[in-house]
Amino acid sequence: MNVRRHHISGVALAAVTALGLGTLSACSTDSAAAGNTDKFDVVASFYPMAFLAEQIGGGHVNVTTLTEPGQEPHDLEISTQQRAQLEESDAALYLKGLQPSVDEAIAQSGLKTKIDAAGLTSLEEHGNEVGGHAAEHDDEHGHEEEGGKDPHIWLDPVKYAEVAEGVGKAFEKADPDHAADYKKNTAALVKKLGDLNTQYETGLKDTKSKVFITTHAAFGYLAERYGLTEEAISGLDPESEPSAARVRELEKMAKADGVTTVFYETLVSDKTAKTIAKDATLDTDVLDPLEGITDKSKGDDYFQVMESNLKALQSALGAK
Repeated sequence: MNVRRHHISGVALAAVTALGLGTLSACSTDSAAAGNTDKFDVVASFYPMAFLAEQIGGGHVNVTTLTEPGQEPHDLEISTQQRAQLEESDAALYLKGLQPSVDEAIAQSGLKTKIDAAGLTSLEEHGNEVGGHAAEHDDEHGHEEEGGKDPHIWLDPVKYAEVAEGVGKAFEKADPDHAADYKKNTAALVKKLGDLNTQYETGLKDTKSKVFITTHAAFGYLAERYGLTEEAISGLDPESEPSAARVRELEKMAKADGVTTVFYETLVSDKTAKTIAKDATLDTDVLDPLEGITDKSKGDDYFQVMESNLKALQSALGAK
């Protein structure tokens, strides 16, 4: 649907020529697909943004994703081809602060519609301990060293719904010919997210423990929403290494708070999680931060994986 220009921009043409790619082919959700189709072309930074675009846009959008399935989003470096792809699209949907390379590329692009999900809800400062008894601990508990603005808003269905509403309005404004459908699709998605929130509220209301251990601090918003405490081995960066003191602290805390399980994730090494679990005689299980869907994911889309996460939490926390 790209009506902003009828030819490839100089930047895009140079990039494509240099790579010998000719005209890039369009294919929904394929990270190599280009814009300039007869639909509303949206480039999404990674899976949670692509899922929103697809659910809200329906058949009116052509969604391409910058992050390959199975790729750790935090590590993404934008290629020349992807920069060219941005130039030929109608809109970009991203989450500022999660992927610096994406932030830079979108800022430098000529895109008229740049939708920053981080600006559609409130972001909070989270350290490697969030929720519940975290508030009782002082600031020496690793928060200053490991803290920062937490981008993992999609793991809280309520915040994700707020983002969905903002994305829907942005689509309506950018592509007014299909505004009615975008509004309808957004309302349906927000309702489903509301139902998911109710599932979590009910499913986690009565548990033996309220504390869970994760590989990195991705579940802070979820913990706060449902009255839990997340204890992360690492901080917001999934690749950061925990100190020996942090490991000892987690082992001591696990015993005191009745923790049964150390959760790891599909896109990051499980070595540290399994080592801590073995030393503390704990179980391990997957709690998926939903940064991408792969053949290892316990579900085919956002809702299926979130429901799987709920079951994992219920089992680990001793839901009654």
